[in-house]
Amino acid sequence: MRTFDYNASPEKLLTPEIVQMVGSIHEHKGKQELFLEANIDELKALLEVALIQSTGASNRIEGIYTSDIRLKELVSQKAEPRNRSEQEIAGYREVLATIHGSYEYITPRPGIILQLHRDLYSYSQGSIGGSYKNSDNVIAETDMEGNQKARFIPIPAFQTAETMDELCTQFLEAWEADHIDKLVLIPMFILDFLCIHPFNDGNGRMSRLLTLLLFYKAGYIVGKYVSMEMLIEKTKETYYETLQASSTGWHENENSYEPFVKYYLGIMLKAYNEFESRVEHLKHRRLSKPERIKVVIDNKVGKITKKEIMELCPDISKVTVERTLTELVKSGYIAKVGSGPSTSYVRI
Repeated sequence: MRTFDYNASPEKLLTPEIVQMVGSIHEHKGKQELFLEANIDELKALLEVALIQSTGASNRIEGIYTSDIRLKELVSQKAEPRNRSEQEIAGYREVLATIHGSYEYITPRPGIILQLHRDLYSYSQGSIGGSYKNSDNVIAETDMEGNQKARFIPIPAFQTAETMDELCTQFLEAWEADHIDKLVLIPMFILDFLCIHPFNDGNGRMSRLLTLLLFYKAGYIVGKYVSMEMLIEKTKETYYETLQASSTGWHENENSYEPFVKYYLGIMLKAYNEFESRVEHLKHRRLSKPERIKVVIDNKVGKITKKEIMELCPDISKVTVERTLTELVKSGYIAKVGSGPSTSYVRI
């Protein structure tokens, strides 16, 4: 029987590398408040962009897609979902907005997790949302030849409710005791949640929503301004590799949380570095938009893509970025490298 030890187990994770990563994140958190106070109006653009990116990325990880235009319309609530994929995207937006607005008042107890899952499927047909799985599930992987095999067998359906109760009880006790740094505790909880796999569908998306909720509650709100889901999407292969590494031996209480914890700390560090970089660019808002784009290019070592520029300057339209790049190429300020989706630009 699986047990959840959030007292002794975390102490084993305090390797020099993890301690260093945790210390670095603490430093970033210290700067976070200064940035937020100094740029409260300007950060609204980052907030809106991150909401769209998070909703799109977390769903794409699960193979749920729509066009960029429809995604933006759904997240801004300017359109109603047209199909099942868009229903699930709209549901994710609902839960994400709830977490952004009320995280201080949301405690991850079983009943609350079920309610969030219900809201995840609030636009969907049927009764899948808000209930634990009613049949056993298997986490499978597909090899190069298309054959599927079981990678991990989660908790059986009949044990799910009891196991979720125990998971939340032990986690909240450790959270309140505050003996272990929450940066380590949160990924441990998320790994255990994924290994239980409590729902018929939506486990991955729920895990990412719970991750944001817990980091926000611990005071790390960078995910509001830089999409952590998008950073996970960009490193999806590593994410699944660390998940597999940390789930091996889970049922026997012999697994190591270390790979998964290090992965999430790395995502958090990347998010903070990007956040501070984007805030730095906000300082140039008095410049014209073409001049700001030039500053972005000047500060980039090597190649830069149109997408990267738009991520750093979310308040500048795609049309303005494209027009500026065209003019800079014509003037000889930059050179265009590659073509099509792989097009990038370098400072001459």
